[in-house]
Amino acid sequence: MNSQKGIFERIKETRLIQSVFRHPYPVDKQSRIRTVLDNFFLHIHPSQISERTLRISHTWCLGGLTFLFFLILVVTGALLALYYRPTPEHAYNDVRDIIFTVPFGALLRNLHRWSAHAMLICLYLHLLRVFLTGSYKPPREFNWVVGVVLLLLTHFLSFTGYLLTWDQAGYWAFTVSTDMAKSAPVIGSDGPLAQAVGTTQSNDLRYLLLGGTEVNQPASLLRSYTLHCFILPLLLVILLAVHFWRVRKDNKLDNAL
Repeated sequence: MNSQKGIFERIKETRLIQSVFRHPYPVDKQSRIRTVLDNFFLHIHPSQISERTLRISHTWCLGGLTFLFFLILVVTGALLALYYRPTPEHAYNDVRDIIFTVPFGALLRNLHRWSAHAMLICLYLHLLRVFLTGSYKPPREFNWVVGVVLLLLTHFLSFTGYLLTWDQAGYWAFTVSTDMAKSAPVIGSDGPLAQAVGTTQSNDLRYLLLGGTEVNQPASLLRSYTLHCFILPLLLVILLAVHFWRVRKDNKLDNAL
């Protein structure tokens, strides 16, 4: 019991845990007030902010531009979904109808596509700015991890959206990408330690992404559509809320820049 208690105490004293949970369980009035001020649900806005953080030149608005392109993607994606059916029989023809038949459909699709590229570019520049200015250092290391997860989710959004056109470029790009998933350690059927844990082509990561063993089946397109339009955007919105909240709370910027 003493050894287990010691392990838990050491985990609680790590920098990552302390960046997530800033204060111990409140035991008196002062600690309760401090906990409320740093709580997302009880006090979403910081009690005080530095005047320097309000300047536009402080962040170059790269995070705000990334969020703006995400909002454009949400709006244009919702409009595109009105004319799209995620089935192999209709997907390609629906995309062609959007481009050539729907009023302003080509503009809508291109706006969605180029906003996705612009979002990734701004996101990379934003992470580069944070890294070069040292804004990932304490007390912001947890928010840095959240930002990296947001980057991975954004890439996965682009990956799942690539198949929705159901053309040759999207089909073979998705085929090559999912074949690479077979080589993942443990969770890939052709990866290291796959046989040791019983991973096969019927239960590996590629099967999870495709809903089968081949790309040319309804389940693959439907899973990409569900991930692209519902699951991944929902996760992105949740993490964005946490990210923005921690940006507002972690206002000791003079120590990081």
